[in-house]
Amino acid sequence: MKARFRIQHRKPLASCSLPDSLHAVVRRVYANRKLSNANEIEHRLELLHHPESLAGLDQAVELLRSAVETDQRILIVGDFDADGATSTALAIRALRSMGATQADYLVPDRFKYGYGLTPEIVRAAVKRKPDILVTVDNGISSIAGVAAARAQGIQVIVTDHHLQAERLPDANAIVNPTLTQNDFPSKCLAGVGVIFYVMLGLRTALNDSGWFTRQQLVMPNMAQLLDIVALGTVADVVPLDHNNRILVAQGLMRIRAGQCVAGITALLRQAKRNPAQCIAGDLGFAVAPRLNAAGRLEDMSLGIECLLADDRLQAEQLAQQLDELNVQRREIEADMRNQAGALLAQLSDTLSRSELPAALSLYDERWHQGVIGILASRIKDRVHRPVIAFAKASATELKGSARSIPGLHIRDALDAVAARHPELISKFGGHAMAAGLSIELQKLPQFQTVFAEQVEQQLETPPGEAIIWSDGELSDSELALETAEALRQAGPWGQGFAEPMFDGIFQVKEKRIVGESHLKMILQPKGSDKMIDAIAFNETGEGWNSGELRVAYRLDVNEFRDRRSLQLNVQYLEPEVRR
Repeated sequence: MKARFRIQHRKPLASCSLPDSLHAVVRRVYANRKLSNANEIEHRLELLHHPESLAGLDQAVELLRSAVETDQRILIVGDFDADGATSTALAIRALRSMGATQADYLVPDRFKYGYGLTPEIVRAAVKRKPDILVTVDNGISSIAGVAAARAQGIQVIVTDHHLQAERLPDANAIVNPTLTQNDFPSKCLAGVGVIFYVMLGLRTALNDSGWFTRQQLVMPNMAQLLDIVALGTVADVVPLDHNNRILVAQGLMRIRAGQCVAGITALLRQAKRNPAQCIAGDLGFAVAPRLNAAGRLEDMSLGIECLLADDRLQAEQLAQQLDELNVQRREIEADMRNQAGALLAQLSDTLSRSELPAALSLYDERWHQGVIGILASRIKDRVHRPVIAFAKASATELKGSARSIPGLHIRDALDAVAARHPELISKFGGHAMAAGLSIELQKLPQFQTVFAEQVEQQLETPPGEAIIWSDGELSDSELALETAEALRQAGPWGQGFAEPMFDGIFQVKEKRIVGESHLKMILQPKGSDKMIDAIAFNETGEGWNSGELRVAYRLDVNEFRDRRSLQLNVQYLEPEVRR
């Protein structure tokens, strides 16, 4: 049971003034992403939106300035994913560099406390006797938790990027670019981007008050934290608008120059990636999963400590532990994927593809809470429908992780379900493409029906039909290592600024299976004598013979024994050419 795919070419911007000096393919790709002028491809720091335009920042900064100058206890309450870990590490590093001697952090155990600033996590926080509590990457829905903290006399600053509910928590300050009353130009900051802006504002306030001079402290260079910002931004798969592309590009420059924290270098090396050649994809597919493994299976404190480590040996030891956890995570995920495959097979036995519901809500009592998000994403890619994977949280409660497809805002869909059936969802929150929720076990059948109906009403395209957006075909001369290198440098690519994809007709000259489940090929472009290496991950080539294929692919650079060569990373192939 797989989605139907259709290759469609992007339409370039009709008129643009991009520099003629750009590589021709890069210029074409930029135009396809509606970039129109030179400023939009520049990644200079001075082009960042100014912190002063972020509503709520002044109140948060004033509270933190006073806390630093009077040596108050500042407690950062983070989250258990990579964005939460990077947000926490950045806040601690920034505060300590500004002279805060009592800055500490607390990250919830997802299995014990759940998500956000809950009353339970507040009770744990009270034991640290904080004067001020700062949430990072959470808190916008934590009405009860904020109230519990303030009842204990603790000042609370909420920094978050998740969408707000009807009611906001009664915090002393809230900084969140997605709030309806916030006019900040970029609504796409990750949690780590929000706290970075807060720390920028704090440094300015402390400098203006003469704090650094009085304490004989060197005013910190906040650009030194951009490697952490880049990692959290890519890991959280937020849209890479221009502001986020600047943050990520600047962070990648620091990583390549060897000016990043020891933990990021150590995690890259564990993944056998070269820091000097690091691209956004390395952060998203190599570093982030290892960092996330701590929060999924154990305690995210391990990941945070890796990012806080300044000693290279300590960072390498922590990165190795994270790598071992990631291996465990992959094993658990593989078992869960097999179980999900069995569930889908049962569905396909009783329903045709056209009869499948518009959205799938799947549950197996064996599934692990920490891995259901990845599982939902894998199934979503397979069936091209919104998917929620549920795991048992208690004898009576399920926790679900939702993943969506283009054309459906998953949090809005859950909000609509909650409005129509107030008793059905215990709590929920999230973004356009990902969300989390809790429901009672006994209400799962009702939820499955209601959620599928809601998605069917909101979905913009037919479920099960996926469009592969291509930047067109490449000429024989453009199918070259030079083009692949130019595209690598033209990023960062990611969510909302898709990595370039091309398509064409190729003759399969050779094929073989490598690594048990990957198809290695030598392809010859139609009408050309050129032979090009290609690989299709998780593809066996069963059901078709060597011959002409229409292939959708990305240009990649293969490094082997210090030799760099062109390789096609095949995303989709059709055994029969369709026009």
